Formats: sequence, C-alpha cells, structure tokens
Amino acid sequence: MALEFLTSPVRRTEHRGDDDLLSAGLGLAGLAGLPTRFDDPADPTAAELRRRAIQTGWKGIADLGPLGGFGRLYGQVPRVPGREFGAFARIPGARHTHRVLCQVPDDFNAGARCLVVAPSSGSRGIYGAMALAGGWGLARGCAVVYTDKGTGSGYFDCAEGSGVTLDGTRMQAGGALLEFEPEAAPADAGIAVKHAHSGDHPEADWGGHVLQAVHFGLAMLDEAFPALAPFTKDNTRVIALGISNGGAAVLQAAGLDRDGWLDGVVALEPNVQAEHGGRALYDYASEAALWMPAALTAGRFANVPFARVAGVPPPAWIARRASLHASGLLPSLDPAAQAEAALDYLLASGWQDDALATAASSAAFDMWRAVAVTYSSAYLRAGVGAMPCGFSFRQIEVPGVPAPAVRAGWWPDGTGIPPDAGIGLFGGLEVSADPTLPGVMALRALWDDHDAAATRLHAAVGQLTAGLPRQDLPIWIVHGAEDGLIPAAFTSDPYVEWLYAQGRQPRYWRVPHAQHFDAFLQLPGFGDRYVPLLPYGYAALDCMYAHLTEGAELPDWPTPRPRPRGAAALEATMLDLPR
Repeated sequence: MALEFLTSPVRRTEHRGDDDLLSAGLGLAGLAGLPTRFDDPADPTAAELRRRAIQTGWKGIADLGPLGGFGRLYGQVPRVPGREFGAFARIPGARHTHRVLCQVPDDFNAGARCLVVAPSSGSRGIYGAMALAGGWGLARGCAVVYTDKGTGSGYFDCAEGSGVTLDGTRMQAGGALLEFEPEAAPADAGIAVKHAHSGDHPEADWGGHVLQAVHFGLAMLDEAFPALAPFTKDNTRVIALGISNGGAAVLQAAGLDRDGWLDGVVALEPNVQAEHGGRALYDYASEAALWMPAALTAGRFANVPFARVAGVPPPAWIARRASLHASGLLPSLDPAAQAEAALDYLLASGWQDDALATAASSAAFDMWRAVAVTYSSAYLRAGVGAMPCGFSFRQIEVPGVPAPAVRAGWWPDGTGIPPDAGIGLFGGLEVSADPTLPGVMALRALWDDHDAAATRLHAAVGQLTAGLPRQDLPIWIVHGAEDGLIPAAFTSDPYVEWLYAQGRQPRYWRVPHAQHFDAFLQLPGFGDRYVPLLPYGYAALDCMYAHLTEGAELPDWPTPRPRPRGAAALEATMLDLPR
C-alpha cells in the first residue's frame, strides 16, 4: 500500500519482556504509581521517554486508584509483547506533520482481523488513547493504530531552537526531523505548541487524520505479517474509537467515510459539533471562563468539590463576581443576588445544574482560559509570536529542577494545552484582585464581536461540523450526564437527535453520575460522587466487536443507571452494566 503521506521513514521497534506494548512493562501497579524516573533527567533515552509517555497517557484518562475498580471490575493490563511502527505524516494541504503509530501484538488474532484506529484524546500526544484503545484492543488481539491528529506535546523551544524527534528525544532544529518546527519562531516568542501554532487548523482535519491512520495501520499489518497480506478494508474489520476530542475525530471520520473504511464507531464524551443545535466549544468555553467563577459562588454549590476553600468560594471567584458587578453585568448590590444572576445567565444559555457542579473542577484548574487561548490561536492560525489577546506560552522555572530536565519532560508529560509540565500561560493580565479579567474579556470578544478577527474565528469554527455517516455504519456514543467540560447538552444530545432525524440508528448512553475526567475520581471527595465512564466504553466496544466479528445483533439496551460508590470501593452492582 502506497503511503505518500509519510514525511519520515517508519521507525520500527520491538517490545517484549519488561518492555511490552500496553504498559512498557509497568503493569497496572506501575502505571498507577509515581512517575517513572530517568537515569539522566536532562537527557533521557528514547525507551525511558516512551515508558513515561505511556504511563502519562494512562493516568491522564483512567482512574487507576484502589477504589475505582480498574483491573478488578473492568479493564486489564496484561503483558502484550509486539512491535511498534511510528512515523511522521502530513494531511493533504497541511504545512506541518503529525504522528502516527501502529502497535501490532505478537498474538494478533489472524482469524478475526481487527484494527482499532484511535485518535488521541484532548490535545494529547500519540499515546493519548492508550487507556481506552490499547487497554481494550491489544488485550483482545487487535492491532491498534494511533494518530495525534495534529496536536500533541512536541513543544518547540524558540529560545533554544529545539524540538522533539520521532523517538521523543529533544534535538536542535536542523539536526533531525522534528515533530513540530514553526516556520517563523522569534527567539523571544516562548514555546510553540503544535495545536495552537501550526497554522493548519488541525481540528477541521481530524476526520481525515483518522482515515489516513487506517491506511497506515493496514500497511503496517502487511509488513508485520507478510504471509497474511494484503490487509484490506474487505478482510480486516476497522473500529474507530475515540474519547473527548478523539470522539469528535472519529465522528468526523464517520461523516467523511464514503468508501467504507470504517466498520464501526465508538465515541465517548465527544466534542462533536452537530449540524443543528448544540454549541461550539469555543463559545461555551470562553463564556465559562468569564461567567462561571461568579456563578459558582452561588449557595447551591457550597458542597461541590473544588467550589469552596475552607468553606468559602475561592478569592478569585469572588473577585470575578465583583468585576462583573463593576462592569454593569451584575447590577445588584447584594453578592448573593449577583451570584444567582450569573448562574441564571449560564442556565439561560443552556448550561444545566449537574454539568455546572462538575465544571467547578475545570474552573478551579483554570481550564476554560487555557482552552480558549489554545483554540483561539488555532482558529486564527496565529504564529507563536502573535497569539491573540497578547497571550504566550513560556517556560517557567521549576524549583530544584534544571531547565534541561524540565524540557526533557515536556514530551512525555505534556497535555498539548499549557499550562503544564513546566510551561506557563502568560499575558492577558492586569494588577488587580481579578488579574485574568482583561484576557478573558478579550477571548470572549472574539466570539461576541463582529470585527475581522471574530469573523475569521467564526469561519474556522464553521468548518468543524460533523457530516452525516453512511446508512449502514454502526455508531455507539457514550456520554456522562454530568460532564462539565464537554456538556452532552451542547454536543452528543443534538448530534444524536440529528442522526435519528436523518434515519440513522445510533446507540446512545447518557450515563448518570458520570463526568469528563475519570482520572479525577482519585481526588478527595470527587470519586465519592461520580462513576467512571470507561466501563461503559469497554462494554460498548465488546458489543461492537461481537456485532462485527460474530454477527451478533447490536443491542439496544437502555442506558445503565449506576450509583456512586461514596467513600467505599466501587462494586460491580453500582455500575449497572448489562450482562
């Protein structure tokens, strides 16, 4: 199979014994443990970086804590020996490359050829879907092909002129092909991030990334098992699987797939933009960055995790409420009435109480501002030295850690959306009790205003609508009813309604008590209130696999009705999974 889209030679590595495909030899206990160490923190080996990246990929998505049930009630982390095939690739028309990686287990099930294609979640790197796609697919004897879909943590340091090579190590520009090297990188511009600064509008191409990864995966199976070649869409079942932004990517791919490359699609909490109804991520993220801190000071959120510090709202949230009052947006003189007015504003725009309660975590971690900064830069195709609203990403000093060691940790530890891993978000600040207000107001203006920048941003967002899947493509969507980052009311609900209106028959579970971040369930007070979402994704995958390989009918089970575990360990009956 010709792979003209590759921009680098394929890197082939073998992983057996203490360095397997699924956990790099760490097993469940090692994945859940402290970050793996580098012998030389400033110059880690490719093997050390891979192990740490796999661990970070797992811990960023799954609840691996002792009370959560992973490995006991659902999921597993067996040793999976096999081979990896990695390369840089390019989408037609793009200026910059992205990563593709195919994992082929030694015990690949040749009797039921299956390829799982998995775009990374969020803006994560190439191992960003391990906890779902690898955990389910490799353990079942499927090959798994990943794509970072034009995002990832291959950060470029403009001052040092260094970036990330194919094996994860850092190198000066000109010394090797790099994951991302901006075309113009002034030395004082800070850190260049692929999602924000590539100028390629990767989100509009996510569906194309998924379909391109299918071609790469089939070609690598040809190479891995030449006696069984060719691997084609006619003899190999392809399941597209994604979570969060990865879920949006597989649904975009479903809307593009007119040639039948995909046999089934499973999407968890997808950031999908429906043709009718719903809201764009930038719209509600910039709105939340401005309004949510004030709204969460309302009394009804007093017992919500992260919404109170020593019994009172965080000072920054109180300051935001005062700022909105001073701006005339909350006219009442009574602070309690101001909080209720801010809450009423969000409810009127479509937010729901249960999603708002969970969104307190996103507000506490300042995620809304970080998301709005990254996405506005991507939508406006801004260069690293010209981000909108005066923002920039810059390296920060980590006490006790030399700068080279900080940079070495960017690729395995980064999420693709700073601030993280020793990179800070700078700009858009003022000296006041509410220092982030000017930047947040400017970010919101990019949506509300009608100037040239706002017009360009709206045009970019308009390119993200998912198309209609073909009639015979089975789709299963799973979304947490209390998702506060990608609310189902703005995404999956209108998308599924549209599919039904167009004569499609997707399966849809809107799971009560589930939210966006299973990894957060280990935080104090958080796991008591919510159930993990991954068990329902695993269950949907089991059904999809049986449907595609055994001809079993795709069940139309009612949505499970789980209950939170409280302070005790999660038990199987609490998940209410169909048997």
